[in-house]
Amino acid sequence: MRRVTQGPERALPEDLTSAITRAGYYPALVCDVVESALAGEEVVSHLVHQETTFDHETVRRHVTVLAVTSRRLVIAHADDHAEPGAQATATATTETVPLDAVRGVMVTHVVTEPEGFVQNSPSRDITLTLGWGAVSRLDLLPAQCGDPDCTADHGFEGTVASDDISLRISAAADGEAAVERALSFARHLSRAIGGSVRA
Repeated sequence: MRRVTQGPERALPEDLTSAITRAGYYPALVCDVVESALAGEEVVSHLVHQETTFDHETVRRHVTVLAVTSRRLVIAHADDHAEPGAQATATATTETVPLDAVRGVMVTHVVTEPEGFVQNSPSRDITLTLGWGAVSRLDLLPAQCGDPDCTADHGFEGTVASDDISLRISAAADGEAAVERALSFARHLSRAIGGSVRA
């Protein structure tokens, strides 16, 4: 695979560079921070996801790059960070996680008209959630009692979930190819961390 090199030990695979360029969000900046975080390691799998959100009357663009090497998961996120009328500003943050620290790869499939679903159909929305313990979410609900006449306070019960990053990819908005790329990335990362996920 031909590589794009911009200095000693700094290279991105051509297909990753192309994906970042297609996303269209300050590609030179995004390529630079991803290269820096990779520190010369070879990329074996990657996913680039661009999203536009609306905050009141402000349009904000975001791009997330996930790159897997033989030892690490590299996460880069860049977005607009300027107030309306102010000079354009972007922030770009990278995080590096050892693969053995990644706790889970979760894929949620959303399918309309499931009665007509055909196996391996790409026409769906998915949410890809990765957890490595940096962020935990605690969901609490009042504890329930089996006695319908009971009025005692049974406290709370809940679950702790790790969802450090969550990306929603829609066939309608992003294209069926984007859904397939996300599923392929999920399968690869799942194998890399030694688990399994049906994607």
